[in-house]
Amino acid sequence: MPMKASVEISYYPLKEEYIPVISDFLDRLKSYEELVIKVNTMSTQVFGDYFRVMEVLTKEMHTSFRQPGSVFVLKVINACLAPEVK
Repeated sequence: MPMKASVEISYYPLKEEYIPVISDFLDRLKSYEELVIKVNTMSTQVFGDYFRVMEVLTKEMHTSFRQPGSVFVLKVINACLAPEVK
């Protein structure tokens, strides 16, 4: 049985023009239709199959790490905590 995951991410690009960098990261995450992405002013939550979530985050964080000073803080939970996703 596939394991579900919930990940809370905070992204802190260490540059003056940080909003476009964060928006680019969020747009890339939202392109994965099999994941549920919830964005608020404090963080982003990603819900889905554990291995797929981690694969996507590894890829997209790596892309963001090409920019100097990219800091990510993550909380990973081994359950899907999205209210509308069972």
